[in-house]
Amino acid sequence: MIAAKTLRTAEAHLSAADPVMARLIEQHGPSTLGRQRRDPFHVLCTSIISQQLSTKAADTIQGRVASLLGAPASGFAHHHFSRVEQEALRACGLSNAKARWLLELAARAGDGRFDARALARLEDAALVAELDALPGIGPWTAEMMLIFAFDRLDVFSLGDVGLRNSINALYSRRGHDGKFKPLDDKKTLKITAPWAPYRSVASWYLWRQIDATVQAWA
Repeated sequence: MIAAKTLRTAEAHLSAADPVMARLIEQHGPSTLGRQRRDPFHVLCTSIISQQLSTKAADTIQGRVASLLGAPASGFAHHHFSRVEQEALRACGLSNAKARWLLELAARAGDGRFDARALARLEDAALVAELDALPGIGPWTAEMMLIFAFDRLDVFSLGDVGLRNSINALYSRRGHDGKFKPLDDKKTLKITAPWAPYRSVASWYLWRQIDATVQAWA
């Protein structure tokens, strides 16, 4: 978990470093990032389940998997998968690959090859590399794990569509067609550099801004 005092320090730093970020913090209020403890194994499982799915579809399938496993939807553990066959997971709506990845991840957690406590001691870059090597986990999922399961404060994911869209809308200029011109990686990283060492908290505000924009359009 991230202490409230740490979040307030992060907000003060971001407000001083970037007037756009200061406006977002005033608009959306105190960050709640990391205020709820999340088990890394469970977060990985839900990340695999939700890949390339809408939130509604992912929640439906996660509920089916939880029912099959006899586990709470908010707390998968490796032992819940010990007597489950791949075909049973597929019947919940998972692809062959996702079902296989879940069983492999559970096996690694069971025999110690996936050790969340050991991973938590790694530096960010090494932790991303270890997570990226797991079955079904790519760079984006690994970066989300750093933020939401390991409470790392200084992560910005260039591969996150929501973050890029939010930055484009807030920092780029409109073209002749009235649309925002997408910023390339170099320009995006230049914008995010002053946010260090609290880029995860800045990302939280960018996501809140996207959510607010979508609701306004609805």
